[in-house]
Formats: sequence, C-alpha cells, structure tokens
Amino acid sequence: MDRQLFTKEGAANTLLYSSAARYGDLVFTAGVVGVDVAGVQAEGISAQVEVALDNLCASLALAGAGLETVLKVNTYLVNFDDFAEYNSVYQRRFAGLALPARTTVEVSRLAPGLLVEIEAVAHSRVRTD
Repeated sequence: MDRQLFTKEGAANTLLYSSAARYGDLVFTAGVVGVDVAGVQAEGISAQVEVALDNLCASLALAGAGLETVLKVNTYLVNFDDFAEYNSVYQRRFAGLALPARTTVEVSRLAPGLLVEIEAVAHSRVRTD
C-alpha cells in the first residue's frame, strides 16, 4: 500500500511537512491553526478556531475526506479557559455529523499569537485500489 502526501497549493512549505497524508483509506492531517491562506492570523479564540477548521477542511479535501469522515480530533489550546468558546465553534461545525473521538489539551505555547492548533484522522472517500 503506497502512502500519498498532499500539500495545499500555494502553502509555504518551508517547514517540510505535508498538509495531509493518506495511507490506504486513512487520512492524517498536520496540525492547522487560525491563519488564513493569505497569512492573516485571526484575532481571538473563536475566530482562530473557525479559520483552523476551514484549514482542516481544506487539508482533508486534498485527500478525499471531509468533516463528515473524521474519526479522531486532537486539539491543543494555549489556555484551557478558552475551551467553552472553542467547543461552541466545534459543536456548530460538526452539527449533524457523527461526532469523532476527541482529545483536547492545554499546551504551554504555540507560535506567537496562536491560541489553538487542530489535527485529525479521517476516512478517505476516495478508493485507492
């Protein structure tokens, strides 16, 4: 089974990673943050979660997946006091979908100004055989 790597078009790949990797029918995303494709960082936790989830959707789509196929989500918050705001956006974006397993932890820091990072494992809708 070959591993396939996907990188968003126009993404600065100076850190040498793929936006998503697929192995068989499983998709693994890199962590995504609240910075849009133009490099603008969203202000506040809710806005950063929205942009991060937009970026997550884009990474998943590259590998033939979407929020509806997500099996597991890992979320890293700089301040766990932001959980309620994060969870509100998360609940809205996953509304009506089978909820994936989820882990949310507080981390000591992310890149300057970033409040959240999200990564996921999903099932690809694209057959590789």
